[in-house]
Amino acid sequence: MATSSLSTTLSTNNIRSNRITNPCSTRVLPIRTLILSRSPKHPKKTTNLRQSHVIVPSAVSGSSGIETSVVSEDTTNLLDTVNVFDLNGNAIPISDLWKDRKAVVAFARHFGCVLCRKRADYLASKQDIMDKSGVALVLIGPGSIDQARAFTEQTKFKGEVYADPSHSSYEALRFVYGVSTTFTPKAGLKIIQSYMEGYRQDWKLSFERDTVNRGGWQQGGIIVAGPGKSNISYVHKDKEAGDDPDIEDILKACCS
Repeated sequence: MATSSLSTTLSTNNIRSNRITNPCSTRVLPIRTLILSRSPKHPKKTTNLRQSHVIVPSAVSGSSGIETSVVSEDTTNLLDTVNVFDLNGNAIPISDLWKDRKAVVAFARHFGCVLCRKRADYLASKQDIMDKSGVALVLIGPGSIDQARAFTEQTKFKGEVYADPSHSSYEALRFVYGVSTTFTPKAGLKIIQSYMEGYRQDWKLSFERDTVNRGGWQQGGIIVAGPGKSNISYVHKDKEAGDDPDIEDILKACCS
């Protein structure tokens, strides 16, 4: 996570408004527990990272990495069949989120994740630049509409928030999934750092059935898409929990 970028761009009031103060969450817990302390009843097989990332020179940054400039036609076709839900429970085809506009779309690990709450602040710190460029800021989480509402109320996130109860968008984009991508030394250090900065995991959301059974080991990512349903110009797939790309690369993709 680009901590230096976060600390230099967020105002004190902004950070305070997005942190969760939960007396139950201030206990000192093992690092494995800080991400999710229960394994799913039916864990999926860990995704092979070599198969999940197309390692090509990025059209955005000009450097090699997990940012790619295109997605396959199969992926855009799959996304065209995916529905997400707004906070009022309305089903919306996910590609409609960028059909008529450009959007930065962040995919959270799950709505209770402490690292995702920090990511929301990380992106929101540049929302004024996105707004001036006519770019929407969107966050999607793998969970229920109620979880999405709770996340929005707790974080005061000013972008658009949608729920993907079926996890279909994550499957279409082939985001990484697995225990080994969740429990890593870097992720553990980032969790400790996030707690020191005042962010908190929401344990109630983290232990709801959908998250425990399916979302606890899910990794997310960030795309820049639109206008046009098949126009996805930037894709970052988290290779582990808390794997944020450089914010400047996102701005180059969406606002330059």
